[in-house]
This record gives sequence, C-alpha cells and structure tokens, in this order.
Amino acid sequence: MGWNVKEITGYEPKTTFWDDFTIAENFGREEIEDTASRAFEEWKDNYEFLTELIMVINHKSWEHSRDSLCNVYVDLFYEYDGRAINYLEETHNEEGLNYFFRTLD
Repeated sequence: MGWNVKEITGYEPKTTFWDDFTIAENFGREEIEDTASRAFEEWKDNYEFLTELIMVINHKSWEHSRDSLCNVYVDLFYEYDGRAINYLEETHNEEGLNYFFRTLD
C-alpha cells in the first residue's frame, strides 16, 4: 500500500486520499464515488488538497488501467477535474487555479 509519487515526481503528498481510495476499492464503485464526493465537499476550499484529490483520482485510473476500476476512476477524473476548475474559477481563486494547473501540468 502507498503512493510513491514523491519518488517519481518529487511531489510530497499532503493527504491520505490515496489510502482512502484504496480502502474504498474493497467495497466497490459506490464507495469509491462516495469517497470522491465527500473529499471534494470537505476540501474544496483548500486548493492544495483539492489539487491532490484530482491527482490521486488520475493516478488511480492508471493503477487500475487493466481492470474494471479504471473506468470508475476515469469517469471520476473527468467529473471532478471539471468541478474543481469551475469551483476555483467561481470563487475567483486565482492562486488556487495557478497552483492547480502548475501542479497537474
């Protein structure tokens, strides 16, 4: 278990999102979707955590690229990536948008 993103990219994880989704995977699609929804609602005002949420969902889609969970994570990525950008734009969070795009680019 774990997320070696720091080893690969130099990014230091700030949350437990990777582990949260790994646990949710044991309970199926609905729990994964619920985990994404709860994390988004709780952390949308923290642009660093919001960015990491999208990053984790994207990395999870690659982790599961050869199994049925891939589609779950791809769907979640497109939904929440759009929601995150819209939220940051609607709240006029320029610093957050810059961080979001710089980190995920």
